[in-house]
Amino acid sequence: MSFILEISGELACFTRPELKVERVSYPVITPSAARNILMAILWKPAIRWRILRIEILKPIQWVHVRRNEVGVKMSDRSQGLYIEDNRQQRASMLLRDVAYRIHADFEMTDEAGGGDNRTKFVEMFKRRASKGQYFHQPYLGCREFPCYFRLLEKAEDGLPREDITQDFGFMLYDMDYSQSDPRDSNRAEPMFYQCKAVNGVITVPPTDSEEVKR
Repeated sequence: MSFILEISGELACFTRPELKVERVSYPVITPSAARNILMAILWKPAIRWRILRIEILKPIQWVHVRRNEVGVKMSDRSQGLYIEDNRQQRASMLLRDVAYRIHADFEMTDEAGGGDNRTKFVEMFKRRASKGQYFHQPYLGCREFPCYFRLLEKAEDGLPREDITQDFGFMLYDMDYSQSDPRDSNRAEPMFYQCKAVNGVITVPPTDSEEVKR
């Protein structure tokens, strides 16, 4: 059994990590961004989400924008932050009018307690997703781009799939925290995979697959 979540939004940016100064999105959603949307709806230490496949529901459309951003972070010791002194104008290549259908499932982790079982979390997720509930606003790559979602019983109940067959190249798969200090999120190791769409469907390999590179 898997869950089917249809997501959409006006703007999205699934940032390419190799580009530090300008924000440039991948052409489609990454597995990690899809997982974060599911975790925004239901996250518990007892479960671990896994993305199985992603369907592209709208044409890939780009928009180029220039935005003013603050180039520094406020520290606990600072007396304030003067925006005019730290303003930076940056260009961004974003996706617009996006929609995807996420097929996902979860597995139980070693953190599961005696009262935890699969049925409990299946019902919990279905209830929350069908009511539009979440722990924090799901977003499409960046927090300023909100994600709208609905739970489907079957894919045919949703939008038609775009007939896109394309090799998108090496794409960020997720971040591996297993070998890093859990107190230091900056030490996580990025994982990549060859992202391909066949008739609008992106098949996402398992984390332990040889297709996932570190």
